[in-house]
Amino acid sequence: MDISKIRTDYTKKTLDIADVQSEPLVQFELWLKEAIGAEVHEPTAMVLSTVHNNIPSSRVVLLKDLKEGGFVFFTNYESRKGLEMLENSHVALNFFWPELERQVRVIGIVKKSSKELSDIYFQSRPENSRVGAWSSPQSKGIPNREWLEDQEQAYSQKFMGKDIPRPEYWGGYVVEPQQVEFWQGRASRLHDRIQYTKINDIWSLERLAP
Repeated sequence: MDISKIRTDYTKKTLDIADVQSEPLVQFELWLKEAIGAEVHEPTAMVLSTVHNNIPSSRVVLLKDLKEGGFVFFTNYESRKGLEMLENSHVALNFFWPELERQVRVIGIVKKSSKELSDIYFQSRPENSRVGAWSSPQSKGIPNREWLEDQEQAYSQKFMGKDIPRPEYWGGYVVEPQQVEFWQGRASRLHDRIQYTKINDIWSLERLAP
């Protein structure tokens, strides 16, 4: 199999500075609504990249809101990514919507969301997901799958018929964007790239070469 010959010419849409909003979060929300309307598979999936000891690490997480000035997601604060974000608050996000031939790249500063936002979202989760937050010591070594299933069963019994509280070690993060790039695939690899950069709390826009 010669993967060097795999290529796609992008021709669906165009992007120009004259067509975008002045605020990147407003522009992102428009694109996200289009992705959802186009039935993109996992439209809220985003790659979150963190850095620990100058070594980057990436994983896919789900965007859950656009509040508190940025991109909101939830996870275990004691997980690998949680500890890495505690050490270094500079992170990157990447969204890719191949059905629309679009990509959004975000560089920003991450912080914990308000407790209120974390509580509201946690209580909106299905019961088994709330139990799972208690059952899994995320990113830590465990002896086997059976141990994890035993943990789930134990917490299910503990909380049976009760409200399941949010663990203190679980909650939300907000990525406050400092730079956002909207990428629209174009023919012949001459893609459209519009970049927002925050300078003194003001967003400037420029077109980048593909």
